[in-house]
Amino acid sequence: MSETFSTLDEAVLAEAEATLVTIRDFIRFGVSALRLHDVHLGHGSNDPFAEATALVMQTLGLDWSADAEILDAKLLPSERRTVVELVRRRVNERTPLGYLLNLAYFAGLPFYVDERVLVPRSPIAELIAGRFQPWLAFEPQRVLDLCTGSGCIAIAVATEFPDALVDAADISMDALSVASVNVEHHDLLERVNLIESDVFGKLPGQRYDLIVSNPPYVDAEDMADLPPEFEKEPELGLASGRDGLDLTRRILAESADHLTDEGVLVVEVGNSQWALEQSFPEVPFEWVEFENGGQGVFVLSAAQCREFQPLFQAALAGD
Repeated sequence: MSETFSTLDEAVLAEAEATLVTIRDFIRFGVSALRLHDVHLGHGSNDPFAEATALVMQTLGLDWSADAEILDAKLLPSERRTVVELVRRRVNERTPLGYLLNLAYFAGLPFYVDERVLVPRSPIAELIAGRFQPWLAFEPQRVLDLCTGSGCIAIAVATEFPDALVDAADISMDALSVASVNVEHHDLLERVNLIESDVFGKLPGQRYDLIVSNPPYVDAEDMADLPPEFEKEPELGLASGRDGLDLTRRILAESADHLTDEGVLVVEVGNSQWALEQSFPEVPFEWVEFENGGQGVFVLSAAQCREFQPLFQAALAGD
């Protein structure tokens, strides 16, 4: 996965710290650094201006969309050092912005993140905002978020559906530690239940109106070619076997046993969409079309999960 990449020279960094003055100056410097050194932007934003603005403004404790007048405010020497150091780490170490700031936004909500979890970026956020319509025709009372990571999907769902009880499961205790910070921050301790579970392993007999999952889905070939930023993320949250479907096959094989009669399954498989369709050509996966970008999210009804469960189980047994 590692490759040689362009970095900022220490002399350039020292010159920036010594000569740049205003917020506007440092945002411009950040944009130039990101562009000139071909930094990968794929952890929530594809806009170098938005990323540089977030880096500078958050570091200064300012709202990311502050009034334009503040852009000409001068930085203190200590602030200049901090901003330049973060730009250096973003470019020279390829550390994702979310880890630098310990902050990422998902579904319009703020989340604490660090290297124990993936940086939230799933297009499922758009589905949550749309209340999973037209597939979910009623208010869900019980929801399961499998492979919850930072807890962002579980918390966003609980926020959108204030009467729902949400189970958030993950095999990683490190991830659940991060999720617990976010559950407490969003004051959802009474409605979001964190569970250490390998897929459905610790959920015997539990049934849900909605099961949603953004599991690991990167195949072996793509894992070898990921940009260096992804090396900072836990491999457990990315890799899922040769074709990227190891976890997805397990979810498909067992979901029928955990959905209510009118329940819905929503799973993100990203670039492994083609592999899934080739593996199960008989299954009418409904692929979500997103207005704000993103792909590889399918929806199945509980009835479909039951109908094709023997097929899913046979495929899992054949692995």
